Amino acid sequence: MTHVSTTHASAGSQPVPTPSSGVRRELARRVSGPVLLPGDDGYDAERIGYQTLVAHRPAVVVGATGAEDVRLAVEFAAAHALPVAVQATGHSPHPAADGGVLVTTGRMAGVRVDPVARTARIEAGVRWQQVLEATVPHGLAPLNGSAPGVGAVSYTLGGGLGLLARRYGWAADHVRSIDLVTAEGKAVTVTAESDPELFWALRGGRDNFGVVTGMEIGLFPVTRLYGGGLYFPGERAREVLEAYRDWTRTVPDETTSSIALVPLPPRPSLPEAIRGRYVVHVRIAHLGTAAHGEELVAPLRALGPRLLDTVADMPYARCGAIHGDPPFPMGYVADNVLLREFGEDTADLVLDLLGPAAPVTAIVEIRHLGGALAAQPAVPNAVGHRDAAYLLGVLSRVGEGDDPAGFTAAHDRLLTALAPLTAGRALNFLYGADARTVRAAYEEDDYRRLRALKAAHDPHNRFRGNHNIPPASS
Repeated sequence: MTHVSTTHASAGSQPVPTPSSGVRRELARRVSGPVLLPGDDGYDAERIGYQTLVAHRPAVVVGATGAEDVRLAVEFAAAHALPVAVQATGHSPHPAADGGVLVTTGRMAGVRVDPVARTARIEAGVRWQQVLEATVPHGLAPLNGSAPGVGAVSYTLGGGLGLLARRYGWAADHVRSIDLVTAEGKAVTVTAESDPELFWALRGGRDNFGVVTGMEIGLFPVTRLYGGGLYFPGERAREVLEAYRDWTRTVPDETTSSIALVPLPPRPSLPEAIRGRYVVHVRIAHLGTAAHGEELVAPLRALGPRLLDTVADMPYARCGAIHGDPPFPMGYVADNVLLREFGEDTADLVLDLLGPAAPVTAIVEIRHLGGALAAQPAVPNAVGHRDAAYLLGVLSRVGEGDDPAGFTAAHDRLLTALAPLTAGRALNFLYGADARTVRAAYEEDDYRRLRALKAAHDPHNRFRGNHNIPPASS
C-alpha cells in the first residue's frame, strides 16, 4: 500500500497527497534523467531557476532528458493524484509545483533546422540563443524575444512578442506542430489537421493542456537588421516618452520598438556612460536598409544628445544586444497591461507614479504593437487582444530585505490609473498571476472555449501550477 502525507498545492485549494520516498525512488529507477527529492544533493539547484524571489518545493523533481522521461513523470503524477508543473528556464515566479511533480526540461536542448522548408524542430528546454546559433548559419531567423536566455517553447506557447513582431506577428502564429504529453501520460503530436481545437488552445494557452516536449516552428529569411538602443538621461523622460509616442504613429511595420525607463545599477559590466544612471532607453529593430533605418530614427536622434547610441546595422545573431536584458538570476515582481492607445496623459501617469522621482523603483517598458500582431493568422490560435496598440510592463527587482508587497502596490496604482485605456493583459508578461489576471489575457468567448477544452483534456486540473485556466464546471 502507498503511504502518503497531505500538503496543499499553491495554485489550487485541493489537498495534494505526497507519495512516500520509497514510491518516489521507484520512479527514479524508470527515468533516464535525475529524480530528486527534498534533501537530495542537487534538489535546490534543479528547482531554482532565473526567478529567485519565490522557490517552489516539489515533492519530486524529474530532470527530463527526453519525451519518455516526461511521459513517465506525468504518468506517475496521474497515478498518485499529484499536480504537474514544467520549468525550462524558471522565469515565472509562482511556486508552481509545491507538493507535486516538477519536470525540468533544460536537458532537452535539441534543435534541428530544415533550411529548405524554413523550419526548426526544437525540444522543450531549448533557449533562444541555441536556436539562433542553429539558424543563423542558414540565413534564417526565428521569431525570438529580446532575451536570448528565455526558453523558446514556453515563450511561443504564451504568444511570443519578439523583435520582428510588427513584421511577422506572434511567434505562436508560426507553429507547425506540437509534441505533447497529455494528462494521462500519453505522447501525441498535435497539428491543425490532427486536432484543430487542441492545436488552437495550445498556441496561446501555454502549459494548461499537457507538457510540450517539442515543436516545429517557422523561420524567416532575416540575416541583419538596423537596430540597437538610444539612451537618454532620465531627467528628459517626459520629452522622450512623448516624442516616442508620436514617432510610433509614423513608422512602418518593418520597425518594432519599445521605450523603457530603467534605473541601472552601478554594475562594472555596463558602459561607463550609463552605469548607475536612470536612463530612458529606446529599443529599435528595423528590417529595412540601414539608410532607411537612419531616416526613420532621425527624429529621435534630433531630440538632442544621448548618453549612448548603439543603433546601427547589425547581424541578426547579435539581436540580444538591442535590449540588453540581464542574463543573471534575480528576484523580481512584474505585471502588465495592453493599451488601446498611448494617451496624451500616459507619460504623466507613468512618471508621476513610477518615474525617477517616485518612491518605488521600477522598470517601465512600453512596447509598440500593431502591424502583423493585429492580423489573424492563417491557422487561428488563442492569443488574445490583437487590437491592442501598446503593451506597458512594469518590473521591480526585489533585493534582500525588500518587501515585494510594496512594489506590487506601486505597480497596481499605475495599472489602475491606466484602466480607461486598458484592453487586457499579455500572458507572457504576467508574473505570479492569479485567476483574474489570467482571465484578462483572453477574449471572453476564447476564455470560455479554453475552459471547455481544459475540461476535456485535463478535467482534474493536473496542470495547474501555471497561468492556470480552470476546467469548466460540468
